[in-house]
Amino acid sequence: MDTKGQQASPPAAAATALRPVSAFAAIADERTRAIALFQEAAKVITHPRCMNCHPAGERPTQTERMQPHQPLVVRGADGHGAPGMTCATCHHAANYDPAGVPGHPDWHLAPLSMGWQGRSVAQICEQIKDRARNGGRDMAALVQHMAEDALVGWAWAPGAGRTPAPGSQAEFGALVRAWAAAGGYCPAP
Repeated sequence: MDTKGQQASPPAAAATALRPVSAFAAIADERTRAIALFQEAAKVITHPRCMNCHPAGERPTQTERMQPHQPLVVRGADGHGAPGMTCATCHHAANYDPAGVPGHPDWHLAPLSMGWQGRSVAQICEQIKDRARNGGRDMAALVQHMAEDALVGWAWAPGAGRTPAPGSQAEFGALVRAWAAAGGYCPAP
């Protein structure tokens, strides 16, 4: 049900699926293939499951509509919230579906340097690759983070009432690996 009590429309199939890496094999030019792979992976990166925790400001967002987090919380010095109102105050080791509270043992915001909201796919791509902003990750560490990190994986198991990110973490990881193998090129701004 939506906020007006009407049955919400199911998400479109295209919004819930990722094309497999094999769908890009016919693209002979490596740069063009890498860009196409990243644009497919961007279906995940730009989904509310990721964007809500990658705000460009001090306050996370929530829900499919990316509304300001309620109650009012802020990033804090380490991305785990302000003293007295840390993320762990409400977000515990696992989702708590009866109250609609998502959870993970290390629930926190991405660093401000990795805030994606309001940025284009091209800008996000450059940001992700920039070791000065991405926590010092080289391409191998970046791929591992996106393909295997359990907090990233939460996007595909967000709990009752939330639409998961498109595809699966394994499919997303395969796209990111193939993008990196093809040179890790970014779309033009």
